Amino acid sequence: MAKTPRKSDRLQVMERIDARMNPRRRRAEPTNWEIKGELFLNCSCDVFCPCVVSLGKHPPTEGDCKAWMAIRIDEGHFEGESLSGLNVGLMVEIPGRMAEGGWRVAAYVDERSSQKAYNGILKIFSGAAGGTTGLFTLLVSDIIGAERAPVEIVTDGARRSIRIGRKIEGEIEMVGGADPEHPVMVSNSKYWMGPDIIVAKGLKSRVRDYGRMWDFGGKSAEICPIHWHGPGK
Repeated sequence: MAKTPRKSDRLQVMERIDARMNPRRRRAEPTNWEIKGELFLNCSCDVFCPCVVSLGKHPPTEGDCKAWMAIRIDEGHFEGESLSGLNVGLMVEIPGRMAEGGWRVAAYVDERSSQKAYNGILKIFSGAAGGTTGLFTLLVSDIIGAERAPVEIVTDGARRSIRIGRKIEGEIEMVGGADPEHPVMVSNSKYWMGPDIIVAKGLKSRVRDYGRMWDFGGKSAEICPIHWHGPGK
């Protein structure tokens, strides 16, 4: 039986994260952490997101970017606390070029997480933990919410899907290449997520939370193996 999310999580964590992410107060507090797994997303760009090859310097195809992201943690820890097997969802809103910042983000952390794992994941994705995601302290201007939630991620061949209740329901599929065994890819890039990005497209995709109502079916999507870690690793 699924665990019922605690009603106090959203309000209490929003207050803590909002204070920490205030641009005048934010600062990194480097910690020992590591994540291996996969990130996939669906955004509002047509064809394929230009941020991948321009490293965020080219504007999104629609002028701004709206997206959901799903992170499947296969192996990982935060200061010794296991993160293995946990899922994370993000709702992201970027007003223009990705590299210019101004991101607004909502985080959904796997309801199965321990309190230490939960806090650690929020520090990692706010940039406060330093290392690979440390640039978020510069790019993210506002955390609009953070909460425990039933984040369901499914990997099925060329397809990936995420479900967070009725808040985020998304499914994407890899774009096939000339060799049917290998999808279209961008390899050896300097993209922040990782060097190898699989090109995908949204099949069905809806976001309904925090006053947002987005649909990304048929829009740009991508899949990226990740290996992120704290500073000094």
